[in-house]
Formats: sequence, C-alpha cells, structure tokens
Amino acid sequence: MSVKENIIQQKSFAFAVRSINAYKFLTQEKKEFILSKQFLRSATSIGANVEEAIGGQSNADFISKISISYKEARETIYWVRLLKETSYLNESEANSLLEDATEICKILAKIKITMKKDN
Repeated sequence: MSVKENIIQQKSFAFAVRSINAYKFLTQEKKEFILSKQFLRSATSIGANVEEAIGGQSNADFISKISISYKEARETIYWVRLLKETSYLNESEANSLLEDATEICKILAKIKITMKKDN
C-alpha cells in the first residue's frame, strides 16, 4: 500500500503538522508551556504509532500499535478540550482540531475492529 492510498497515515501525519504549528502558537503567542507540551506529545504520537503499526512484525503487533494510536488520539482530544476551556485556544481553532482528532479516532477504531474480526 502506498502512502497516497493510506488514509490514516496521511491524516495522522497532517494532524501532527497542524499540532506542531498549534504548539508553536501556544508557546510563542500564548506563553503556555505545560498543557501544550502534553498536547504536542500525544498529537504527534498518533502518527508515530501508525507508522510503527505499518511496519509491524505481526497482526498482533499491528493491532497493538493501532490501539496505542487510538488512545493517543483520545488523549489529544482531552488536551484540546482543556486548552479550549482555559481560553488558550479559541472556539474555531479548538473545534477544527477536535474534528480532525475525532475523525482519526473513528478511522483507528474501524481499523482495529476490522483487524480483530479478520484474525
């Protein structure tokens, strides 16, 4: 499967790029360093674990890494909600990130269900 055909690989990478840019904004403009670091860590971990899953040694390894990606996406949603509620991110910035993270969660959940069914 090529990178072009792998939707979760594309979306998680694009989300990581967006998250890095949001982190730069939060640290440089809002001078927020604690929550934003947690957000950055979990947001970039999604794609890193997707990449590890793709290179996995077995179906069990793949499912494990996809499950970690899913948990990191859920954690990212938490941090974005927290940044929104504390006014570090405005409504539109936060909602856009939340929409992307939620979509990634849904894709990862579907992959996990499909892989478990096929095993």
